[in-house]
Amino acid sequence: MTTNWIDAAAQADVPEGDVMAVQLGGKEIALYEVEGEVFATDNICTHGHARLCEGFLDGHMVECPFHQALFNVRDGSVNCGPATEPVKSWPVKIENDRVYLDLTV
Repeated sequence: MTTNWIDAAAQADVPEGDVMAVQLGGKEIALYEVEGEVFATDNICTHGHARLCEGFLDGHMVECPFHQALFNVRDGSVNCGPATEPVKSWPVKIENDRVYLDLTV
């Protein structure tokens, strides 16, 4: 399997304990930094089509701003409905203080 790492952001730009959105490869991605680790998921809720970057991050859980569905930022899984479908999560690596994502997975 070939990986295609794309430079997404400076690690310093990803706010600790908050969410930011980036556009990469035609996708809108949410970046999260929790306890010094960066995670990435699609930015659009699978239930209400809301932007997760406008929601609330509590630990490893991001809450959708429309209907309060909770997603785990580590793997995109649903922790609390009304959403039933996970959001896509993306592999992240940090290199030279830059955040890279592999969008080919």
